[in-house]
Amino acid sequence: MANTTRVRVPGSTSNCGAGFDTLGLGLQLYNTVELRVGDHDGPQPVRETDALAAAMVNRICDEFAALGHPLPEGFTYRIDGEVPISRGLGSSITVLAGVLAGLNAMTGTPLSKAEQVKLLTRIEGHPDNATAGVWGGFCVSRCGATAADFVDVIRVSVPESLKFVVASPALEIATSGSRQVLPAQISHQDAVRSVNSAAYLTAAIATGDFEKLRGAAGDFLHEPYRLPGIPGAAEAIRAGENAGALTGWLSGSGSSVLCVAEAAHAESVGAAMQEVFAATECESDLRILAADNAGLVVTED
Repeated sequence: MANTTRVRVPGSTSNCGAGFDTLGLGLQLYNTVELRVGDHDGPQPVRETDALAAAMVNRICDEFAALGHPLPEGFTYRIDGEVPISRGLGSSITVLAGVLAGLNAMTGTPLSKAEQVKLLTRIEGHPDNATAGVWGGFCVSRCGATAADFVDVIRVSVPESLKFVVASPALEIATSGSRQVLPAQISHQDAVRSVNSAAYLTAAIATGDFEKLRGAAGDFLHEPYRLPGIPGAAEAIRAGENAGALTGWLSGSGSSVLCVAEAAHAESVGAAMQEVFAATECESDLRILAADNAGLVVTED
């Protein structure tokens, strides 16, 4: 059994427009979870609040043990990194997947990556961030009877040249709360338009014909109901597109918004997005990222 196991997990953007609970994409933005066993004081969690980190760690430990796998005795954990909390960039999966992969490595890797994603999906209720965090790349998930029942994934690598410009306003959005604003039903027309958009965007990314992404991320399932709760968000996406972005969407449930751009336009796109948030008197963090195609990485010593 290793004394120290570190798991680096990428952040991610989910939904990617109309791909609700289905599409996810790993980003070069990382958290690292460190697990240790042995006679030492042990690291303590950082960045996450103690209560939030402890709740997620306890949940993963309970689920892992319930599968019949003994937990390492007396392990401690530490969470470091750059993925912001409650900004729609997969922060919770970086912690959940990091702890799960660490426990798995420490106990002889009884679970495959697919089994880990299935467990993570059951906890999260949807596989979009879980697949992207574990495998990286652009992930299209297949579910069973519900979005919480992960079945399979098709994964596509995304080249470094395609940039993902993320503006994160100083506003935390919990996924559970954001789902409460969604309607119980939508019109047949809105469903058809969303299916069309998600399918077309997926085909454009899968074939590498990125010029076809231009204006392709229209959504009628969740963004019309979530964007109004984030001042400046819809306008920031439009500003980014007007500044040269290929397309844009609300990242997860927000509050981050994301525009996809060629490298030559990325900085001007980001400036336009930040300018909109500044006009609403809301500070925002800007990140110009490439896709992560590696997924989580485990190291031991």
